[in-house]
Amino acid sequence: MRNRDAGLVEDILDLKKRREAVILAHNYQLGEVQDIADFVGDSLELSQRAARTDASVIVFCGVHFMAETASILCPDKVVLLPDVHAGCPMADMITAERLREKKKEHPQAVVVCYINSSAEVKAESDICCTSANAVGIIESLDASEILFVPDQYLGHYVSTRTGKNMILWPGFCPTHARITPERIRELKQENPQAKAVVHPECRPEVIALADETLSTGGMCRYAQRDDVREMIVGTEIGIIHRLRKENPGKRFIPISEQAICPNMKSITLEKILWSLEEMGPEVKVPGGIRVRAKAVVDKMLRIGRR
Repeated sequence: MRNRDAGLVEDILDLKKRREAVILAHNYQLGEVQDIADFVGDSLELSQRAARTDASVIVFCGVHFMAETASILCPDKVVLLPDVHAGCPMADMITAERLREKKKEHPQAVVVCYINSSAEVKAESDICCTSANAVGIIESLDASEILFVPDQYLGHYVSTRTGKNMILWPGFCPTHARITPERIRELKQENPQAKAVVHPECRPEVIALADETLSTGGMCRYAQRDDVREMIVGTEIGIIHRLRKENPGKRFIPISEQAICPNMKSITLEKILWSLEEMGPEVKVPGGIRVRAKAVVDKMLRIGRR
């Protein structure tokens, strides 16, 4: 580690202890940020981890909706987002107002929101889901019509797995949308022994060519299998750091060097230190919205435990 980074890490760890803080990092964060975190994982997993800790301060190294989810589940804790401008383009493709308008067009529909959405959108929904449990959540619903927001590609993937009648909001993840079927064909030809694993936020034509379609947590578990020695990784390239760290000796091939989320790369060690020093920026979901959004997330968690 460079001397500069070593000094920063020492300062962060010292201040973290004094603030009684926990540092959470999403799988897509910079390697140096993942390395300093107490927990690395997907957004919901991290928020659940935070709720189980005794820490009074959560430093969430991710994007805004993730920090909001932590605030929803941990209202008694201070939630810090080291870069307040770290947003999610997909989450921004829908607003609570636009969702209310769509609900009027489909009054009988059950509204399922992907966790990649704002607290206000969650509060307007009936139940939440993640990329890992979306199929199970949709299968559990006794509904003739389901309005799925905001990711059309995850929604399409779920509809093919469940056969449910789903109305799909036209949102998408720009990072995953840049992954092309041509690229996955090329990599599979160059690496015939490699398993091609893609995220369900990818386009349907990409998913059709993959060996497995998994969430980031699912990819991490899949990579640990004994029969997986080489893996084409069809998601944001930040996860490669964790995969290589947890699976030395295995080969992980990024599906595209363009699969980068600038928002996920905006948090640095310097910003983490500054956030702990200034105790900001703080993300706090207002009480009324938080209660309604939490009910939506809790409903998902109850179904997941069945």
